[in-house]
Amino acid sequence: MAIFKGAGVAIVTPMKENGEVNYESMAKLVEFQIENGTDAVIVCGTTGESSTLTHEEHLDVIGECVKMVAGRIPVIAGTGSNCTETAVYLSTEAEKLGVDGLLLVSPYYNKATQNGLYRHFRTVAESVKLPILLYNVPSRTGCNILPETVVRLCRDVENIVGVKEASGNISQIAHLAAISQGCVDIYSGNDDQIVPIMALGGLGVISVLSNVAPRQTHEICQKFLDGDVAGSRKMQLEAMNLCNALFCEVNPIPVKKALNLMGMNAGTLRMPLTEMEDANAAKLEKVMKEYGIL
Repeated sequence: MAIFKGAGVAIVTPMKENGEVNYESMAKLVEFQIENGTDAVIVCGTTGESSTLTHEEHLDVIGECVKMVAGRIPVIAGTGSNCTETAVYLSTEAEKLGVDGLLLVSPYYNKATQNGLYRHFRTVAESVKLPILLYNVPSRTGCNILPETVVRLCRDVENIVGVKEASGNISQIAHLAAISQGCVDIYSGNDDQIVPIMALGGLGVISVLSNVAPRQTHEICQKFLDGDVAGSRKMQLEAMNLCNALFCEVNPIPVKKALNLMGMNAGTLRMPLTEMEDANAAKLEKVMKEYGIL
């Protein structure tokens, strides 16, 4: 059974001006998501700036998120690492904190072989009982999890159940859907490809867009799941300018700016990420007004 269907938000980690995690703002963001129909919360992923959280902060953010959500929707924790031992540690600790699933990014920088990826993910999966989604984002990791490797893992390892596909390569994702024969739960990792990936059998999206437009992102997915493909496609196309604006600089720079423009107090970014360029911020604000969320 799938961990979730629909729109899961890849939630930001709000920060105070001194760089500390702002748990008061985080609680408000979680409530905003749940009130607007989000189907799952994915915490400490790329959008959550996991790469600049200490291990202690990483686990604290996961634990607090679990408490805030309080069982109302699934919580999926990003616990991947380019070090297998670290990924095992974060995953086993997250399991103790009560998450519903894990998201494991492919090891970055190391550029493991496909066999190395298989062994890495299998080792982490065998350390826990939770369902696991792989996270394929080669533009950030320098490493592509090939469809054959995804299928092999989902068939060989009981609790590896699917993949967040952010390669942007629709042909690769179609190949994955074709060879998996339903054994892989596929989620779009790109907001501009929700409908195309669901048309290939995907179950939904793990979304940056949902941070600022949770109701709309949920509806894009729900309409498709309900058979209203035309309605889903219409909403997808209406959101394209906003999707593009949210990625005009590296994620999560624009989405944190967008939340701050909405008065949601997402706060600052941790170095080496820096505040959005003024020209891009002005374009983002204009697009948000046109979309109706400002």
